[in-house]
Amino acid sequence: MDLEKQPQKPVAPAEPAPAPAVPAAPGDSLRASDADRDRIADILRDALAEGRIDAEEHSDRIDAVYRAKTVGELEPIVRDLPAGNRARQAPEPAYAYGPEDTSGPADNLVAVFSSTTRKGRWRVGRRTNAFSLFGNIEIDLTEALFAQRLSTINATSIFGNVEVRVPENISLRGNGTGIFGNFEVVTMEAADPQAPVVVINGYSVFGNVEAKPKRGKWITDLQNQVQDKLRKHLGH
Repeated sequence: MDLEKQPQKPVAPAEPAPAPAVPAAPGDSLRASDADRDRIADILRDALAEGRIDAEEHSDRIDAVYRAKTVGELEPIVRDLPAGNRARQAPEPAYAYGPEDTSGPADNLVAVFSSTTRKGRWRVGRRTNAFSLFGNIEIDLTEALFAQRLSTINATSIFGNVEVRVPENISLRGNGTGIFGNFEVVTMEAADPQAPVVVINGYSVFGNVEAKPKRGKWITDLQNQVQDKLRKHLGH
């Protein structure tokens, strides 16, 4: 038999090898913070100003930014823009916190016809109760050590005064009432999403509860001072 005249069976094309799975970046599943969304919005604003996207596309992308739930959903929105790789850079944690102690007792500060002050280099607990009756309590957190990210101060002032001072680069929030008195918390949000958060709760009756930042006081300043002192101690 002439082998050359036999019909040739078509050769099935080789199946392409499956593409290797690409692992998700460690931060892609993290819940997006307001700071993450603002960072992406800044990139889109710059792209609009440079003419890389038009106003309609900018509006569509901004809507997607504020619908995003995770960091991984934000990154594709600016992937085709020059500054898009900035969105992939996870912020380095500026603070190191220990394990949160949810069962430890609260710190109690009491001033009855007297004055109580807590300031300097001290460790802030998860909860602090401050009670002032015809007295004065001063809580200064500008040089304090934060053992956890969230610290709550429950302040009660009856014919008295409770003052809280914090560094400028932390988040400060408040929820309280003044009854024939004053309850004032200067709310602020830190640029660093890992910065400590201090929450002031409570009320004042014919008294005053006040919390605000102390100008010129930053946690990083304290960190630098500690490092300088350590270098001097070691003779460097």
